[in-house]
Amino acid sequence: METFNVIPFPYNYGITNVPTFSPPFQPYNYTSLTNTSFTDFPTAAPPPPITTPTIITTSSWMDSRLWSRLPQPLVDRILAFLPVPDFFRARSVCKRWYGLLYSNSFLQLYLHVSPRQHWFIFFTHKTPNTTNIYRNNNLDDGEGEGEGEGEGGGIVSSSRAYLFDPYEVKWYTISFPIIPLGFSPATSSGGLVCWVSDEPGLKNLYLHNPVVGSVTQLPPTRRPRLFPSVGLSVTPSSVDLILAGDDMISPYAVKNLTAETFHIDSNGFYSVWDTTSPLPRLCSLESGQTVHSHGRSYCMNYSPFSVLAYDVSSNAWWKIQAPMRRFLRSPCLVESNGNIILVAAVEKSKLNVPRSLRMWILQGCGTQWAEIERMPQQLYAHFEQLEEGRGFHCVGSGHFIVIMIKAPINKRLLFDIHTKRWIWMPSCPRNANLSGEINVNSDANFQGFAYQPTLAAPATTLVHQLATSSLSAF
Repeated sequence: METFNVIPFPYNYGITNVPTFSPPFQPYNYTSLTNTSFTDFPTAAPPPPITTPTIITTSSWMDSRLWSRLPQPLVDRILAFLPVPDFFRARSVCKRWYGLLYSNSFLQLYLHVSPRQHWFIFFTHKTPNTTNIYRNNNLDDGEGEGEGEGEGGGIVSSSRAYLFDPYEVKWYTISFPIIPLGFSPATSSGGLVCWVSDEPGLKNLYLHNPVVGSVTQLPPTRRPRLFPSVGLSVTPSSVDLILAGDDMISPYAVKNLTAETFHIDSNGFYSVWDTTSPLPRLCSLESGQTVHSHGRSYCMNYSPFSVLAYDVSSNAWWKIQAPMRRFLRSPCLVESNGNIILVAAVEKSKLNVPRSLRMWILQGCGTQWAEIERMPQQLYAHFEQLEEGRGFHCVGSGHFIVIMIKAPINKRLLFDIHTKRWIWMPSCPRNANLSGEINVNSDANFQGFAYQPTLAAPATTLVHQLATSSLSAF
């Protein structure tokens, strides 16, 4: 019986150059649900009183006379170790704990001691019509999401995301009425989700921290594109972005010609959408996600299958041959603890090789693959029966990989690389499209990304500083 909790927004927020939306303060108690019951988070609550945490207990080892006298720095250190959902619960205890989210000293401590959590974040979205260049796509799925007018008179979307904790096998939901209409999530890194504009032309991008509601606007790209592949790498001291392919050579045609990169770091180096070396000839990029590892970006190439790699330092592209490339179906690249893993179904019907789903890891030489896992045959038979040739997507986070069957099934398998354990993920009872039930009238897909929930992403400060000091460069 899974638990489905709600993470509320901690404060008011806004986006540069777009309408500002300021919701009321939310209380920080959590509502749990079992089976299919669900209670929406209340919309308003009085601020917490100015109090000191008091522990009342009859247990001798939890004597309040002892624990109430803990040094405040030690208490802060304990709070910094809490998982993000538990931290938000703790903020309701007293005014001081409530304000820790705005304390620079606490956030610096948090960045130093907080353990990294490898979660997943999921969105629902309609399957885009890629045959029509001129379109206006929004993410509203019609279930608890809508649109409203911001303070500046513009329209902002009310989007919902679903966080999954693979360690505890729990779902959390979070709403963020802040992203403008016409933007879609494209990739994630370092606790930030990158949203890219849907309209053809110069792309606008936002870096969004769903947990705390912060949004950072990036300068627009310099080349018009349709649906490029997007890669993101965020560290505490740098931001790297790459957009590749789908160059709009005319209002009615695209071609995979170039890529653009954005870089900024704490040493003062930055480049704003520089054009990289040309993409390899005859490459066929399907619009999608790019994975990043050790200063290199990787994305799938089609017809026939191969992997395109880009080295940031040498500004060079090259192709890596995929294993069993003529017999792969729905190949996906994922990043797992710094390793690049290729996940694909294998169908060699004319040979005496059983159909299966396999995983290969890219070796240190950067050109060879080694098989590391096959889905158990009985499980694959069930998986294949549900999938029915529609295809699937994969995403990796830490030592976990999620395999998502495309709509209308939207079932999800979780694989633990360390324990070699396969489990069907529990259903998310908030939305019919997430429940795993078949809905033949739905074309909504479940889009997932690796996610590390964090209270602070200091690299976004670098982008704000760049916007302030180099506005003329944009």
